[in-house]
Amino acid sequence: MQKRHFFNTTGPCNPTDHYMLPPADRLVGAQLHRYIKDKLYWVLHAPRQTGKTTFLISWMQEINAGSEAIACYVSIERCQGVTETGRAMPAICHAIKEYAGIARLPVPEVTTDNASSMLSNILICWAKLVAPQPLVVLFDEVDVLEGEALISFLQQLRGGFASRDTGTFPVSIALVGMRDLKDYTTAAKDGKAPNPGSPFNIKADSASLSNFSKEDIAKLFAQRTRETGQPITAEALEYVYEQSKGQPWIVNSLFLRATMRILDEESTETVTIDHIREAREQMIMARETHLDALAYRLEDPRVKSIIETLMTGESDPRLAESETFRICLDLGLVAIERGTPQIANPIYREVIARQMTYSIQLAIPQPAWQWQKTDGTLDMDRLLREFQKFWRRHSEVWEQKSNYTEAFPHLLLMAFLQRVTNGGGQIEREYAAGRGRMDLAVEFSGVCYIIEVKVVYYYDTPALVREEGLEQILGYRDRIDASAPAWLVIFDRRPQAKERPWEERITWTTDEEKRVTILEC
Repeated sequence: MQKRHFFNTTGPCNPTDHYMLPPADRLVGAQLHRYIKDKLYWVLHAPRQTGKTTFLISWMQEINAGSEAIACYVSIERCQGVTETGRAMPAICHAIKEYAGIARLPVPEVTTDNASSMLSNILICWAKLVAPQPLVVLFDEVDVLEGEALISFLQQLRGGFASRDTGTFPVSIALVGMRDLKDYTTAAKDGKAPNPGSPFNIKADSASLSNFSKEDIAKLFAQRTRETGQPITAEALEYVYEQSKGQPWIVNSLFLRATMRILDEESTETVTIDHIREAREQMIMARETHLDALAYRLEDPRVKSIIETLMTGESDPRLAESETFRICLDLGLVAIERGTPQIANPIYREVIARQMTYSIQLAIPQPAWQWQKTDGTLDMDRLLREFQKFWRRHSEVWEQKSNYTEAFPHLLLMAFLQRVTNGGGQIEREYAAGRGRMDLAVEFSGVCYIIEVKVVYYYDTPALVREEGLEQILGYRDRIDASAPAWLVIFDRRPQAKERPWEERITWTTDEEKRVTILEC
């Protein structure tokens, strides 16, 4: 039987084994034709698992297949967490020798024990070995370097930059990582921005890799259709883009699960939106490495501050200008869509929300009350009345232990809902800066329930928030399911609200005309 390709989610792609698109087609801001000819150093930055390494290896192979230059890919990931020059430089030189051997290129030697000149020494030796062809070096994972190790690395590249030429020093070097060079060089200098005389001003371009477009996603699956005859519906392709926003790892993961786990690998059955939805839930529940790494980022206080702002929907006119937001942008956690800062895609939104509510969810006892109706659907009224009781009894104590004070109401409600719906339904969440709300669409046993979360802050009044919330939830419901029942949950976070007795703070009313139940907490 002829070997089939498959959708890859582990490591670089190669055309022998994987369905893939040329990563160079997604380069933004790069001029590959100039970098060797004009002897330029440049930076490529993009989030993890977007295709950087795949591009570097394929470009290296393309260069080496011609006669213009000799190129070598070198990963310095082994220097993760190493800040001392004396440890980092020997490790980088060892990596150079190792990757030169893998690529079947001349292997250079180091002729000095001085760590502050060791890198430039081996690069000079390497350039001489490959002459009369010029040397191109593609350094991957550069942003693992920190502190003095990063400074020394860049200083030694700068030292050889002026004399770069065939036989003397690499004519072109790519520095590749998740963040732009100016971000991690600023961090390496204790937050002081690089100055014109620093060793960081030798790059010609800062390029990036874009996500897949809708057309790219269709082209990627079309490769499987041509090979196996297995089709996919237009609705399923649209859902893949909607959930992933074209993030390459997510796209490949959804396709992989749909074609090799939900359906049999040999199946030619049409892939539908239901298959992709099941793949989505499996992927989130499995917490694969990529999504686990995403969740780990939430431990960073800088990231926490951005996520909390987005989750509560607060307006911050300087949010997108902040250094922390740019870090989250480079990491691929957030994006700016139609001028609005938000989580990069719905699957990240879901993973982040589940991670942030996980410990709370475990602390909530298994419901002893009847939360399902006799027909198997949710008794949402009962569920939310029980939540009001839970909020009254536990919120003040639990909030003191929360790492997310501003988003605590949203997190507790989501954890309460997730405790019940786990395994039997799903929650779609929408939140972004400036929206002033969080929208939840709970699907259980084929029925959709619309919930909107609003907060009364010190600058608001309950009446204003209620009026605004009713207008917003109607718009959200019309977009999701016009016939769905809806609940508007309002948390009064004003200092004076805590002085009122709970009998006044906990309310339940229904707007019959708008078919919306309003509960205050």
